[in-house]
Formats: sequence, structure tokens, C-alpha cells
Amino acid sequence: MSFFPAKDPTFGDAPSCDAIAQVIIPRTVDLGGFQVHRVLPSARQRMVGPFIFFDHMGPAVFRAGDGVDVRPHPHIGLSTVTYLFDGEIVHRDSLGSALPIRPGAVNLMTAGRGIVHSERTAADHRDGGEPLHGLQLWVALPAKDEEMAPAFAHTAATDIPELRDNGLALRVIAGKMHGLTSPVGTTWETIFAEAHLKAGTTLPISAEHEERALYVVAGEIEIAGDRHGAERLLLLKPGERIEVQAVSDAHVILVGGAPMDGPRHIWWNFVSSRKDRIEAAKADWKSGHFDTVPGDSTEFIPLPEK
Repeated sequence: MSFFPAKDPTFGDAPSCDAIAQVIIPRTVDLGGFQVHRVLPSARQRMVGPFIFFDHMGPAVFRAGDGVDVRPHPHIGLSTVTYLFDGEIVHRDSLGSALPIRPGAVNLMTAGRGIVHSERTAADHRDGGEPLHGLQLWVALPAKDEEMAPAFAHTAATDIPELRDNGLALRVIAGKMHGLTSPVGTTWETIFAEAHLKAGTTLPISAEHEERALYVVAGEIEIAGDRHGAERLLLLKPGERIEVQAVSDAHVILVGGAPMDGPRHIWWNFVSSRKDRIEAAKADWKSGHFDTVPGDSTEFIPLPEK
């Protein structure tokens, strides 16, 4: 899913503590019924580990007749990760996958050499009052896997490992953390975790992963004396073990992993280590050489002119 062209988020004030390298304030766009906060990519921070794209959708409640309608569009060279806090989106792709994603579950769609998908609100969820809140993330593929066969994997919410202890609720969505190992498959060293913290609770984050960033979905947190509110991405300095303390009840997301094996180019929905590969994908989409989406093939998003 790509709701609008990538533009650089706004950078916040320089952090005073040694544990935080940068604070990024996302750019927010109203898409007629819900807001999307674009966190990555940014001019000064293109990626965090394999994460090259980070959108925070909502929270929103749709009016009667409204919903998500992302028409079929292509991807190459990446995996999309859809994770909802509230609501439902129906995913369809050119492999024939067709199912709704609901809160706590994970949709991992690997584009590889090319895939097409759509994301919509089902007709029976358009009576008014339908919520939407969640994340859409893209992870770059290792250079050796950029042309792999496309694939789709759905992991149920009940299969995501959780830890609950003294006001902390931690879910490890991808990778390993605090003794929990996610079943979600990755092609690169990755960490993606969600935590809910009651006021006064502390979440320790080890220095295991070289690149890490913490996004505050809701509430207020404190790190080494600095306080940060909602809709902020905190880029953590490598090699530093930190403690996140909840000033109020807070909801945070941790993303990161090993530095990627070289820079990536991103244009519209295409990601690649090679500019010529993106040009080829643009030509293929414009000429209709991508596969269609069964059950959703009557419309599509045209190739942008710019």
C-alpha cells in the first residue's frame, strides 16, 4: 500500500540525551476520512535496518459508505508488512491470495521480481463506524533475493509471541527480543516489536541490533531524561542499551535490524539496489506486463507521471 508520494518528514528538536541520534516528526496527510503519518523514508534517514518505508494509518472511524480503497498496484524488490491495531482490511494479490487482516495478525507479502495487490474495506463493513488504525511497513530484500519469486504469508494474531509482566505487554512481530521469537519469516536480520506500557513501567531495549528506532504511537515516554510524545520516531544510537519509561500509558513500536547490504532506490512502489531495474518495472506496469489480481481486476492505479 502506498497512499501518497513520499515526501520528507519534519525533523524535531535535537535530542539532548546521548541515547537518541535523531527525532523525526512524520508528515501527515488527510486522505478523506483518515490520516496517514509518513515516517520513513526521510532525507537524513532513508532506512532503519531493512525498513525503508513506515506509514502510521489513523486512528480513524469511517462514515457510512466510506472505507479503504487502494486499487491494484505493483511492487518489486521488497516485502510489505501490514499490522493493524484496530479495524479490518481485505488483501488480494496476483498470486490469488484473498483474506482479511485483523488486529494483531501479520500480512507479509514478498514482491521479489513482481507482485500486484489491492487493499480494501469489505462491502459489509461500510455501514458507518468502521475503525482503522495500524501500520504499513516495507522492508528491503537482500540484493541476492530481490528477484526471488513473489510470496504471501499470513500469521494469525494468536501465533505472535507475547510477554505480559508488571504493566508491560510486549509482542515480538518479527525477529527475537526478551526471549520471544516470532514465527514470521524474514530474509534479513530484523526486529519489529510492539509494546503497551502502563504509566511508570519500563521497557529495556538491548544493543543487540545495530540499527533501531522507536515510534511512539500514543502516550508519552521518557528516555534518559528526555520526554517524547505521540507520533515521533526516535532513532537510537547504536551500541547503547536504553530504558524506555512510560510517563503515561503508552503504546510504542520498535523497528530495526542489521544495516542493509548497500543503498536502495525507491520510486513509487518499487524498491531496488539498481536504478535500471526500477526503470524496467515502470515500463512493465505501463505496458500491462504485471499479473492481475483475481477478484479485483477491473481497475488499477496508473503509473505516476512524475
